[in-house]
Amino acid sequence: MCTVFGYNGSALSRNRVMEALDKTISRGPDMSRIITLEGDRGFLAFQRLAIMGLDEKGMQPFFNGSDAVVCNGEIYGFRTVREELRKRGYAFVSDSDCEILLPLWREYGTGMFEKLDAEYAAIIYDSETGSFVAARDPIGIRPLFYGYDRSGGIFFASEAKMLSSLVERIIPFPPGCFYKDGEFHRYRDIASHKGKYRADSIDVITENIRVRLERAVEKRLDSDAPLGFLLSGGLDSSLVCSIARKFLSRPIRTFAIGMKKDAIDLKYARETADYLGADHTEVYMTPEEVIGSLEEVIYNLGTYDITTIRASMGMYLLCKAIHLTTDIRVLLTGEVSDELFGYKYTDFAPSPEAFQSESEKRVRELYAYDVLRADRCIADNSIEARVPFGDLDFVSYVMSIDPAMKMNRYGKGKYLLRKAFDDGTTLPDGILWREKAAFSDAVGHSMVDDLKAYAHEVYKDQDWKKLCLDYPEEGRPFTEESLLYRTIFEKYYPGESSMIPGFWMPNRSWEGCNVSDPSARVLSNYGASGI
Repeated sequence: MCTVFGYNGSALSRNRVMEALDKTISRGPDMSRIITLEGDRGFLAFQRLAIMGLDEKGMQPFFNGSDAVVCNGEIYGFRTVREELRKRGYAFVSDSDCEILLPLWREYGTGMFEKLDAEYAAIIYDSETGSFVAARDPIGIRPLFYGYDRSGGIFFASEAKMLSSLVERIIPFPPGCFYKDGEFHRYRDIASHKGKYRADSIDVITENIRVRLERAVEKRLDSDAPLGFLLSGGLDSSLVCSIARKFLSRPIRTFAIGMKKDAIDLKYARETADYLGADHTEVYMTPEEVIGSLEEVIYNLGTYDITTIRASMGMYLLCKAIHLTTDIRVLLTGEVSDELFGYKYTDFAPSPEAFQSESEKRVRELYAYDVLRADRCIADNSIEARVPFGDLDFVSYVMSIDPAMKMNRYGKGKYLLRKAFDDGTTLPDGILWREKAAFSDAVGHSMVDDLKAYAHEVYKDQDWKKLCLDYPEEGRPFTEESLLYRTIFEKYYPGESSMIPGFWMPNRSWEGCNVSDPSARVLSNYGASGI
């Protein structure tokens, strides 16, 4: 994972750029570079975590003449594209995937973005026109924020905390969009499917799911730096690990975390790791570590959302342990599956249309919830996250399946995904068909209980309900826990709550989903998920 920063204007000093970069040094600990653009047009800056092309030749910005680019991303299939560009007369000095971007810019202009098979956030300076161009992948797996200073200059940065005190308002850069000449344009809405849904047989659908997910995992194993796998023991991360083991000629390195007294997932993660012959590491966390890390996690996340913070506690502490005790630089994770195939609460969807609409909403908002969590927990511990379920071809295909087939009409959620790998070899049946447990619950039910108890202790002598009224109705805290998170958020990001669409909650308009807590534990169909 790396840091990108760009400023198009004349009211910023180089020292202020350095101050912004100091806040994200853990994203790119290997090397930093700032360039001043010709004609005092602004700056481009980059902090590097070396993953592809490990020597100094892979350091950014990259140049093509006087054009320049910085990119935090992985461009899949870049070697084939690079060879095609070489035939057109372009020369390359590194083994970095991102070096192909400027030649693509000269060949295709803004049309290049829809051609990329990538997760990325990029800023381009076009020397011929003096234009700043920025773009982000269609899901928003790689982070990007923007804002304007009082003089009208525009900033782009990998993390919101870089822009604190520099801009009047911090705004998430919309996924699937590019910015050029003062305007934003959407080049792809991956959540939307136009035309008829695929209504093939289950055998055809599941075969396509299997092939596409295997391809998505395989391409994400390409790394010049050591890689590992986050393994919760749930379906999604277990599938990623099993597929990866199929393609690698060596045992994979897996990592799991849980509370010492009641971790649900650790036993399933261990079972999966043993089945795959993985080099497996377990990390235990204590209530004291959780509470002691809370403010640091909220600062790094830049959110007040309850479920994102809960789910980040274990993930952040696990990645911190991986950073401190191993040489791992890349981690594959299981995020994005739920948004495609359904949560526990989507069992209550009243119709296929409602299921699809909810899935579209969740995919469009991933940038603010699960992939935000994955990026910050991993990147802020100097590791790169790769998300196979977020593969563009895979997401596009699953969103095109008839939603009636994706609903839970089989007595088991995510049936199509499970059925796709029901071959007797990919995973043990007890893992493949195991009921889902949300990660914030599965690290141990006591963790959320500890957070709630801590919040109660903080506000035990105060009228917490009255304190909640200090905030606007949209995104207003509604429990002691949510008030605590919002208070910490405002300490570091005052007045910036609009960065988050709101609290991640089940669709309260559906029967069975009008609940007051985001945890699946409160749903009537939770059943064996917590066992």
